[in-house]
Amino acid sequence: MSRVGVLLLNLGGPDKLEDVGPFLYNLFSDPEIIRLPFRWLQKPLAWLIASRRTKTSQANYKQIGGGSPLRRITEAQGQALKQQLADLGQEVNIYVGMRYWHPYTEEAIAQIAQDKIENLVVLPLYPQFSISTSGSSFRLLEKLWQENPELQPHDYTVIPSWYKQPSYLRVMAELIAQELDQCPNPDQAHIFFSAHGVPKSYVEEAGDPYEQEIEECTALIMQTLHRPNLYTLAYQSRVGPVEWLQPYTEDALEQLGAQGVKDIVVVPISFVSEHIETLQEIDLEYREIAEESGIDNFRRASAPNTHPVFIKALAELVIDALDKPSFKLSQAAQMKKRVKMYPQENWEWGMTTSAEVWNGRIAMLGFIALMIELVTGHGLLHLIGILP
Repeated sequence: MSRVGVLLLNLGGPDKLEDVGPFLYNLFSDPEIIRLPFRWLQKPLAWLIASRRTKTSQANYKQIGGGSPLRRITEAQGQALKQQLADLGQEVNIYVGMRYWHPYTEEAIAQIAQDKIENLVVLPLYPQFSISTSGSSFRLLEKLWQENPELQPHDYTVIPSWYKQPSYLRVMAELIAQELDQCPNPDQAHIFFSAHGVPKSYVEEAGDPYEQEIEECTALIMQTLHRPNLYTLAYQSRVGPVEWLQPYTEDALEQLGAQGVKDIVVVPISFVSEHIETLQEIDLEYREIAEESGIDNFRRASAPNTHPVFIKALAELVIDALDKPSFKLSQAAQMKKRVKMYPQENWEWGMTTSAEVWNGRIAMLGFIALMIELVTGHGLLHLIGILP
């Protein structure tokens, strides 16, 4: 019987305040975050932004307890998944691979090879596919396996997206219902789905299916919930000068307040674990906007985390993937007619869909400074000798 492994992919985050600087450097070293015309500029700019913004970033993490809970929650999800699969008669090894912090994807792949895993299920913890989340992780896997074929298991299969999975839809509906039932008039409360946004060009020019999958997922959750409540879908975490998917969360909240909505349940639809964008952006920033707009009762549905029904969903995904023909990384790039694994390369600032929101905002400061320097020949990069 072959040795089976499951690789859970996620973004990662600093575990403690001392990790924030290195985490920022890793984040901004990725050309998916800031795309530059010259690759040699990437790491110097990442170092500059991380060096100048670490203290500010640490202050944001202090608001949510001094570090990201993402690793702890993801590892707990992995342990619960392992037990659930064992109960179903399927023994597996679970691995966690993060993009920007420990345990890195590179560490997970090395351990998978050491454990002599023969059959690997690659499961990104992003329900909806985007070229900048699941796609980014898939590109890294492909690169690692091309550079060292000995690291690649004998067989593997990829689960590119899974937003239609019935148990996932059910747990989302249950989490929403729990919050609705705490409202004075449950059927009158407005359900507000907030998804992480992406630049509009990702969808229109790069063929990213993310917007379509988010819209379908929202409709499926509402069908599963089977309640009469009105609902809105909006996109959070917009940064930079380019147009992102609309409506923007802050604008939609203000509009609902102007319409007289008093009770709202916010649903972080594109997140399966609590992290900076739920605990800080939604719970603090968007709550303040909502209250200033006249929305008196602001509630938020929890992320699925380790909810038993969510773990059941992950287990069903793994079992189903093992029973079907393998789905390869090359196929993930062709899921939709126009999908490209890489967005267009040009002078445009972009951010991964699950990146920590305030990190994106401060990155814009570094990008603007770089633009000024390249155009005028003056600025901080010249003063410290990074640019001639």
